[in-house]
Amino acid sequence: MTQLQSAVVLITGAAGGFGQELTRQLLLKGSRLILTDRPEIDLRSQVNQLQPTLGQLSGKIVACLSADLSTPAGCEDLYSQTQSLNLPIDVLINNAGIALLGHMVDIPAVHWEQLMQVNLITPMRLSTRFAADMVARRQGHIVNISSLAGWIAMPGLTAYAASKFGLRGFSEGLRHEVASFNVNVTTVYPCFSRTPMLQCPRFGRWDRADKTVPIPLTTDPVKVMARTIRAIERNQSEVFPDAIASSGRLAKCYLPALPDWISRQIGLSELSR
Repeated sequence: MTQLQSAVVLITGAAGGFGQELTRQLLLKGSRLILTDRPEIDLRSQVNQLQPTLGQLSGKIVACLSADLSTPAGCEDLYSQTQSLNLPIDVLINNAGIALLGHMVDIPAVHWEQLMQVNLITPMRLSTRFAADMVARRQGHIVNISSLAGWIAMPGLTAYAASKFGLRGFSEGLRHEVASFNVNVTTVYPCFSRTPMLQCPRFGRWDRADKTVPIPLTTDPVKVMARTIRAIERNQSEVFPDAIASSGRLAKCYLPALPDWISRQIGLSELSR
């Protein structure tokens, strides 16, 4: 079991929908949080707005750090900043991520390359850095927020799916490498959730189309992160924190034609013609 009471937890992408919910729920668990997001985001202001809704807490915000995780230098800067706090990281949650909607031929390379950096290379860099410390201490937990897109690649989400497929493979391999050192790796595969990521940039025919994710196919980030935190506490290797994600994974394994049918139902395939 991973004890979250008094644990030092580093959350990347802390200003996003999942990040804010992780912050709220982990504070209620009594964790000591180090939050990080892009330099242009005022994390401290967001935390101040959150505090009145929480009441008496046993957890606390240890630090709010700015870091540009779209660059290797930004990852190293974040690691250095955490080292200067002289607080060993018990749990690293790689939550930062971006999305793009559009066919690969319509998305400028600079955009999908940045997506791959933030969604895949950055978690690999940070996990490698902090895993080395955890292995030395024989204790720690790494959490990678992937997506159902790490199992099913739908049209318009090719770049995003590629990053999440990669994160799935990295997490699985790393899990085996660090298991004997009492370091756990949990990979989270949520479906579409009602966070700002649903309003991601669009390109080409997707930008011209009036298509949105149907509400019944979206999930509540409060419930998704509650199940994620429970999985962390139980040292689960993988978690599908909503019914759609769980069903989607089973369909991919046992009914591989079903994801194509789902694409047609929500209108995605129309944009592929």
